[in-house]
Amino acid sequence: MENKVKLKFNIMAVILIAIFAISVTPITLQNDTFYTIKIGEYILENGITMQDPFSWHENLPYTFPHWAYDVATYLVYNAGGYLGIYIATCALSALLGIAVYFTNTKLTKNNLISFVLTIGVIYLLKDYIAARAQLVTFTLFILTIFFIEKFLETKKKRYAAGLIIIPIIIANIHLAVWPFYFILFMPYIAEYIISNLLVVDIYFRNYKIKKLRKQLLKETLVEKTEELKSKIESLEKNNENSKNRREKIDNNAYKLVVRKNDNVKWLIIIMMICIFTGLLTPLHGTPYTYLIKTMEGNTTQFINEHLPLTLINDVPFMIVIIFFLAILLFTDTKIKLCDFFMIAGLLLLSFKTRRQTSMYILIGSVVLNRLITTWFSKYDRNGVTQFTKLMVSWMGKIITIMVMAILTIPMINSHIGNTFIDEAAYPTKAAEFIKENIDMSQMRLYNEYNYGSYLLMQDIPVFIDSRADLYTPEFNGTEDIFSDFIDTNNIGVYYELKFEEYKITHVILQKNTKLNMFISRDEKYKELYSDSYFVIYERGVQE
Repeated sequence: MENKVKLKFNIMAVILIAIFAISVTPITLQNDTFYTIKIGEYILENGITMQDPFSWHENLPYTFPHWAYDVATYLVYNAGGYLGIYIATCALSALLGIAVYFTNTKLTKNNLISFVLTIGVIYLLKDYIAARAQLVTFTLFILTIFFIEKFLETKKKRYAAGLIIIPIIIANIHLAVWPFYFILFMPYIAEYIISNLLVVDIYFRNYKIKKLRKQLLKETLVEKTEELKSKIESLEKNNENSKNRREKIDNNAYKLVVRKNDNVKWLIIIMMICIFTGLLTPLHGTPYTYLIKTMEGNTTQFINEHLPLTLINDVPFMIVIIFFLAILLFTDTKIKLCDFFMIAGLLLLSFKTRRQTSMYILIGSVVLNRLITTWFSKYDRNGVTQFTKLMVSWMGKIITIMVMAILTIPMINSHIGNTFIDEAAYPTKAAEFIKENIDMSQMRLYNEYNYGSYLLMQDIPVFIDSRADLYTPEFNGTEDIFSDFIDTNNIGVYYELKFEEYKITHVILQKNTKLNMFISRDEKYKELYSDSYFVIYERGVQE
């Protein structure tokens, strides 16, 4: 009966999670999607050349950091256009939700709480759900936690194999986050080291016992033999007392529980093997250097998702943190040391760069589930089981579906009327004008960061696009195009100086920008095109 209830609940949960995940998936594409499609097409036609083909800047090296995802995205686009991209994103979103749900159910054995938390995770991650490589790596990271936990529990080879395969995939579809894979191992290794330090006295005594036993085998004098036996017996008794004392401390721990798992030493070996997976890519060791170069550059200071987290501006995330603190501070629920390290480390990363809030929510769901399940099992063991049975009854199913409809319908309504391309954000008509009226072989176009990807998708050579790292000296070796764009667009320098330096012939701008306010009044610039959102200028020859 119990298995039948779980099966019914799992079927209902998977369907509802998939529907909810699809409901939060946006129809309108993000700027990264455009260059992803174009790069995928380029790779299939030319291979991985390690040179950028889309900017009019000459000889810029390009690392193709998610080449496999780019190729896959182009193939989807080639088969189904933008609709195909949207359907694939919906499928990946649903897959992420299902992976979160089953990872939680397998690790905590609590289907109901896993279902509720999965819905919460998908809702909080809705701003990160887009046709980008990160949507795949989210699923891979939650599976990493599953494989680590199951390997530590069972030491089965299939989980070890999974842990080795995942970083190979990441190194080829989204190498920027490849180093983060190894961070997920750290809490388990840290707990193992600390657990060994807590019993270091036992190790020393065991070493002494081993030496004394060897000595005992060689000893012939009866008096000396008895003395050695007495020492061994005393050391063994001390060891037993230390073990009992350690066990008593663990059982009576106020909050932090330290568990020694000898399978962690095999996990360390697996992690060491995984370090070499960065070589299993056609990108010539780029997984080892990409993040370092990114952190050395200045792009993280200007791109929104890389900026430090301001907690007051992210109320949902603040509520998540408060919920964690409430459980830890106001209940007697204990937390494993590795779980504490995990959420503390991810929280620190979140404050350093707001994009890591997604990982805190994703991985933290497992920790939170474990805490809630522990609390319920202590005070209401049968309550969750009874409620689960109620939910799979006909009345329960109807109520559950109605509740999910209340949550899902507003999400769907928010997308009604949206198009794949937002004409207010991307110069669709302006791009057509450029292709029909301007000689692109002689054009050196200045454009803004956010829609550069759309322009290159339309085969228009760009000044800059959202591949930010390409335009920094850390990656291209010479030119700091990204900084020049920031200074020019924010009127940090006189625009004409930079335009002269780059020999700009044409400028395309959104009408509501500061730079357009100045150029629109500059007699040296001739307006060639204008619509509701964008304007194109021809730059005159300067005297």
